[in-house]
Amino acid sequence: MKLSDDRLTQHGLALEAPRGKVLLIACGALAREILAVTKGNGWDHMDLTCLPAIYHNHPEKICGAVRDAVEKNRGSYGAIHVVYADCGTGGQLERLCQELGVEMVAGPHCYSFFQGNEYFAAGSSDEFTAFYLTDFLVRQFDAFVWKPLGLEKHPELRDMYFGNYEKLVYQAQIDDPALTEKARDCAQRLGLAFERRFTGYGDLSTTLEKWAG
Repeated sequence: MKLSDDRLTQHGLALEAPRGKVLLIACGALAREILAVTKGNGWDHMDLTCLPAIYHNHPEKICGAVRDAVEKNRGSYGAIHVVYADCGTGGQLERLCQELGVEMVAGPHCYSFFQGNEYFAAGSSDEFTAFYLTDFLVRQFDAFVWKPLGLEKHPELRDMYFGNYEKLVYQAQIDDPALTEKARDCAQRLGLAFERRFTGYGDLSTTLEKWAG
């Protein structure tokens, strides 16, 4: 006998989720890039929901928010994927995703997967003194770097925070001369040498392609 939707709910049974629908639970700092990839490829079956980008500065909040988002949406999608790398959670997010049965982006952080995890790992030993910015962080430099560190009111703290860095590496996802100049200004404000690397979307793109099916 086929139960109605109401009776299924009463019996605590989950309704079958649409098999083709995919939900991406992502860091808000990646929204523009994710939409560029999914819309550019016509992947209309992939929906995006974003957690606050400021969790970039508060990784202790990521796991709880991801759990809530997965549990809230699980019955509505055939697959759910988490568009975060470890992002400062110390392996906790990976363990949570394994527990929840969802996949996440490989890598320690977005700087790695934008550049390509394999390439980043190969060169990371030579870049202990590099400070990285992505397109998003260049756009939001004041909100995510300058003000949270108190440099707006106390610029004398700059050398305490950045005295051990030698260069600012701008990982460019798109070719935008205005963003490049803004990134160069960020480096100057931090007293660092400037390097621009065009990464495109790196492993983010290939991961989304895999998940798109």
